[in-house]
Amino acid sequence: MTTRKKLIAGNWKMHGSHAANAELLAGIAAARPFVAEVAVCVPFPYLSETAVALAGSDIRWGAQDCSAHEQGAYTGEVSAAMLHEFGCRYAIVGHSERRQYHAESDQLVADKAKAALARGVTPIVCVGETLAQREANETEAIVKRQLSAVIHTLAHCAGEMVVAYEPVWAIGTGKTATPAQAQAVHALLRAQLAAATPHAAAMKILYGGSVKPGNAATLFSQPDIDGGLVGGASLKAADFIAICRAAA
Repeated sequence: MTTRKKLIAGNWKMHGSHAANAELLAGIAAARPFVAEVAVCVPFPYLSETAVALAGSDIRWGAQDCSAHEQGAYTGEVSAAMLHEFGCRYAIVGHSERRQYHAESDQLVADKAKAALARGVTPIVCVGETLAQREANETEAIVKRQLSAVIHTLAHCAGEMVVAYEPVWAIGTGKTATPAQAQAVHALLRAQLAAATPHAAAMKILYGGSVKPGNAATLFSQPDIDGGLVGGASLKAADFIAICRAAA
């Protein structure tokens, strides 16, 4: 059986300020060492100060999105090459908020993942279903379709991404998929990856959807849940540290 090191990635979303970031990052850094790999995905303007604050530590940093384009006349876009220059290890792509509010298609998400990998940035590819889709028993079809586009586009490089399952109905709502519900989808995704790449057993599949200190250990104890993509709780040092500890 392959032992996968857990990954806890904080997603700050559109939150932050110079003062709040400095306090948060100092708190997390002071709590080291962690058994799990730890990363923070911050708004673009804060990448520089995050890189400075975490320099010399084993905590990684990343972005919350990435352009599918290499460069050019794409006002407001940020390329993977730029992220690489700031030392980003990760870039979240296909978060449900991007899919919903920015109408990002499965193929665009796949193209962003490919652009990130081409520049040495690991994409954290998000998949997940809405409440209506779950109640219509469409969870399996939805997440497999979303992941299939990325697998097809990345081809032989598919094993290099991180996947995050985020049930849309559990993001920021306080609702959480039960450990059994989450594990069932994670197992489904790993089986899909196994059919596409020989590296599936070593790939990380994270759970995202109201991960909190109180439920983290139970979620992370499931055989196919390899850590968390943490939203709101990643903005409070004490909560985020507790979640990182739960991944031991």
